[in-house]
Amino acid sequence: MKNLKRISALIVLMTFVISCACMKDKNTISGKVESVEFGKDGYTAKINTDKNEVYFATISIVNVGGPEHYKVLKQGDEVSLKGEFWKTDTEKHIKVKEIVSVK
Repeated sequence: MKNLKRISALIVLMTFVISCACMKDKNTISGKVESVEFGKDGYTAKINTDKNEVYFATISIVNVGGPEHYKVLKQGDEVSLKGEFWKTDTEKHIKVKEIVSVK
């Protein structure tokens, strides 16, 4: 009976780990910066992904965790961004929480 409980607990733990690993990149986009528009608290970058999807990425010092994590993207940069997604009727947006990479 103890072995059955241990095996069940192991299966539940493995399921949890696998599901977390699969969800890891669901809040990340990668693509090329098409344009940048500056605003009061940061800027919005238009990102064209490898799948030809267009996202408007809102980037501010506060949302990325402070000035040490903030970077100003330039047109032509290849980027990977992590954050919270939302949509309007015609546009996809991401509120950037982390600038993962810039090339």
